[in-house]
Amino acid sequence: MGRHSDIRLMAWPQERDACGVGFIAAMKGGPSRAVLDHALGALRNLAHRGAVSADGRTGDGAGVLTQIPYALFERELRDAGLATVARADLAVGFFFVPNDQPAEAIYALIDAEISASSLRLLMWRDVPVDDAALGEVARSRRPIMRQVLMARPDGLEDDAFERLLLLTRKRIETRLMASGLGRAYIPSFSSRTVVYKGLMVGEALASFYRDLADPDYVTAIALFHERYSTNTLPRWSLAQPFRFLGHNGEINTLQGNVNFMRSREPVLVSRAFGTAISDLLPLIEPGGSDSAALDNAFELLTLAGRDPLHAVAMLVPEAFEHDDALDPDLRAFYEYHATLMEPWDGPAALAISDGRLAIAALDRNGLRPQRYLISDDGLVVVGSEAGIVAIPDANIVERGRLGPGMVLAVDVVNGVLLRNGDIKARLAAKAPYRAWLDEHVQVAPERGAPVAAGRVWSDEGLLRAQKGYGYGSEDLDRIIAPMALGGDVPVGSMGDDTPLAVLSAQPQSLYRYVKQRFAQVTNPPIDPLRERRVMSLHTVLGPRGPLLDEEPGSSRVLKFSSPVIDEGQYAWL
Repeated sequence: MGRHSDIRLMAWPQERDACGVGFIAAMKGGPSRAVLDHALGALRNLAHRGAVSADGRTGDGAGVLTQIPYALFERELRDAGLATVARADLAVGFFFVPNDQPAEAIYALIDAEISASSLRLLMWRDVPVDDAALGEVARSRRPIMRQVLMARPDGLEDDAFERLLLLTRKRIETRLMASGLGRAYIPSFSSRTVVYKGLMVGEALASFYRDLADPDYVTAIALFHERYSTNTLPRWSLAQPFRFLGHNGEINTLQGNVNFMRSREPVLVSRAFGTAISDLLPLIEPGGSDSAALDNAFELLTLAGRDPLHAVAMLVPEAFEHDDALDPDLRAFYEYHATLMEPWDGPAALAISDGRLAIAALDRNGLRPQRYLISDDGLVVVGSEAGIVAIPDANIVERGRLGPGMVLAVDVVNGVLLRNGDIKARLAAKAPYRAWLDEHVQVAPERGAPVAAGRVWSDEGLLRAQKGYGYGSEDLDRIIAPMALGGDVPVGSMGDDTPLAVLSAQPQSLYRYVKQRFAQVTNPPIDPLRERRVMSLHTVLGPRGPLLDEEPGSSRVLKFSSPVIDEGQYAWL
């Protein structure tokens, strides 16, 4: 997207695609109060994208993810009579403990686990809140919230510090589960970011959390989210943002994604985590939403050593399979990672931050809006629609929007705006992906290739084979014949009253025991035939390589253009 784009950006009335999400990032000047104020203002302007209960004040959830406001917590340490620590050495953990569970016993267990780690526990802090800002439903379910301030152990590098915090958080979760005391949800546990969120509408966020109104709360990144729940009931823990991302959309491939991640757990290895890798299990936290699961996967990839932009491209790749204009090196990058990680597909607009980068990304279909503007003082605003932040036109140097599969990022540490083309070029040049693919991937011949000795069926033999595989006359007349003779999609009436195979007294073929599960929300319905530009049936077979460490041999798989193979491909196999 060039400067001064001629695309007319308007908040069209019909563009209310579920949640409101975005971020404010300052390329110049470092942390400021204005960044957070803009984010809180954006939440107020996105009220129409969130849901609200009958009490008029309990929302589906709203929140912000920011850099740690060091001045605020430094003041808290001084007021408690404690020595302060350097900005880079401070970490903050945020805990929600349900108010119907033994909170003091749970917090004592958490305290003991942190003390047993190499982290230095500085102090506990009751989060200052105002319950009057909540609706009746949210107030009745409001968790007991505390923050813990911790310091970096001596001699630990930045990334190793974050990995230690992740391992400690996972150990806390595991020990709580084993104790039988109950669960504590941890919105954030990091030396870089902190999350304030809850079961409220966006305009009430700063009224409830008094910290957010504190003049000492400054940040260079503020990621915001106003939630409209589509497939999970509202809970304090499911409000967004999560520990890294806010998400507007649905992950339609969720069950497969979660199952694939679970299947990797027995063989998971990582140079970064070493023998402690087992403490990260389960990789996907149970009871979360699709957005929470994606956040878990992103966290794993980045803290194991991948650049956040690399992780985004692995999890939500653009439609590369049928794009003839795509750079060959970038295509090789995507093809290599398709052998490692299945895409988390579905309509998605993503705002992501690790405290150093603020990233906006759109799924391959582009079914959610994601707009941005850049001001002359280096402020970058990304959001679900235009106009969420009141910046005079005279101060705006660029407006634009993300297209399908595009990524935009702000590096607030170096003060740099990273555009889609630059990001993708950098990823493509990271390793000789094409050479790795050429050496290790075995590509199957296309369907229709000649077979050395084709099988000839007699009428009796064909009928016997059809019976043996469970085909009936209705299968042949209504399904196979239209597909084979006319290339048509079989059409039937709505609903399926076929008895479940598991309850049938008649012999059943294996495939009748399997039913396809569709996402609750599919808007619009799409398939690989009609949407060939953005969808693919490419299928790989074989053991998957290490997910967390990049190795040339990870792409040692068999590749097919479709999950359906013919006799020639079977003979090749």
